[in-house]
Amino acid sequence: MNLSSLPNLICVLRMLLAIPVVWTLVHDLYGWTLLLFVIAAISDGLDGYLAKNFGWTSEAGKVLDPVADKLLLVSVFVTLTLVGLVPVWLTATVAFRDLLIGIGAAVYKRLFGPIDGHPTRPSKLNTLVQICYVIVVVANAATPAVPGSWVIALGAAAFVTTFVSGADYTMTYIRRAVAVSRDRRLAGAS
Repeated sequence: MNLSSLPNLICVLRMLLAIPVVWTLVHDLYGWTLLLFVIAAISDGLDGYLAKNFGWTSEAGKVLDPVADKLLLVSVFVTLTLVGLVPVWLTATVAFRDLLIGIGAAVYKRLFGPIDGHPTRPSKLNTLVQICYVIVVVANAATPAVPGSWVIALGAAAFVTTFVSGADYTMTYIRRAVAVSRDRRLAGAS
């Protein structure tokens, strides 16, 4: 194995971790859920660190990393809702944002060309807040030592950052689409 493929392997492992994380949630094994989810969250930072600091970025990695994040987070949010730990409206907001971004990226690529696969700052913040929220929710279910007020505060932060991130992506790609359309019109006029 070539070391430069290590970030991609870590992304695949993060995707696979979604299965035992969901399984442990369904079976009320919150301590195990917490451990597995924290490992998955650390892997998210690790693959990005390796890719950036060692120049091990790849086209596959640009796809795998956000897919791994979405697969893990959405499956965990849905499961947390099904077991009664996260409200439906918050999970719906998280899932709708990801669906909106996915559809928007597909439409943009089809009509305007390649998309920039780099996450925006609001998106990075949103992922961090969602990860922290899940950790606090599961920790609160595992032990009464974690205050419910933390769950409420991070839930509100997750909602706000999810909304802001979705709006930021939407506006970013609308601006890019307008610029591409303008450039095409100018090129056609000359």
